[in-house]
Amino acid sequence: MKITEEMIDNLMRDCTLCPRKCHADRLHGQKGFCGQTAQLCAARASLHFWEEPCISGSSGSGTVFFSGCSLQCIFCQNRSIALEGFGRAVPLERLSEIFLELQEKGAANINLVTPGHFLPQIAYSLNLAKERGLAVPIVYNTGSYEEVSSLRMLDGLIDIYLPDLKYHSPELSEKYAKARNYFEKAADAIAEMFRQTGPPVLDPASGLMKKGVIVRHMLLPGQPGDSKRILRYLHTAYGNDIYVSIMNQYTPPADIDLPDELKRTITEQEYAKILSFAERIGIEKGFFQEEGTAQDSFIPPFNLEGL
Repeated sequence: MKITEEMIDNLMRDCTLCPRKCHADRLHGQKGFCGQTAQLCAARASLHFWEEPCISGSSGSGTVFFSGCSLQCIFCQNRSIALEGFGRAVPLERLSEIFLELQEKGAANINLVTPGHFLPQIAYSLNLAKERGLAVPIVYNTGSYEEVSSLRMLDGLIDIYLPDLKYHSPELSEKYAKARNYFEKAADAIAEMFRQTGPPVLDPASGLMKKGVIVRHMLLPGQPGDSKRILRYLHTAYGNDIYVSIMNQYTPPADIDLPDELKRTITEQEYAKILSFAERIGIEKGFFQEEGTAQDSFIPPFNLEGL
């Protein structure tokens, strides 16, 4: 879909882009649940080397971190930008230039991190950039609390979807993100993403992904049952037509009052049991993380680089 400035204005006057449907008049300066007005803001644009190997490759993923978030999990590791709104206003013309600059630096792809609340603005900038020579794959990196009707605006623009599937239990998603309907909305969103891309396509020479879906699931302390339900759902729904990335990097944010169960990292034994379960149910296309990923050092500095 070709997004126009008029369409952006109309969508921002009464925002229902995400399942929160907060109806904020973001066009005239009101902030939505996401914490953002219609003015697109970002916190960093740079080459990023810590995604899955088929995304980062050897040259890095051209990652743009957007300010704000429509989900806002209480343990968010990017809380300074997602919850606290740190960032800089970026005109849409400038965003298109940033995409092209990342391509010129050798980025394997353009990686849009937490983009849903700026979806029409980003679509507009992507179209501008593509008209000016943007040719690398576009990655949509999301917490998956998305509306299918919004994602359909991206059909034909996004090559790779990199969604989280965070919670199966409505009690957990309510407790940690005030989003009791998270699984329902995320499952529908991932189905739409798969409809748009189909099964994965990798470049045989470089091993880089050109098209497809990688669903990420980050284990939470003490919730093996929820993780198993998520993995079983994904394998039942998609078999090995998607990749599944099972992550052990949960890091309790410092100086945040968290529930007791979230005040520790994942143990090696917990992670090993989930990996064994994934293998047992037949998940073949997947990624796992090495030890030592539960560190703040894996969170990039949000310093307005590249903006």
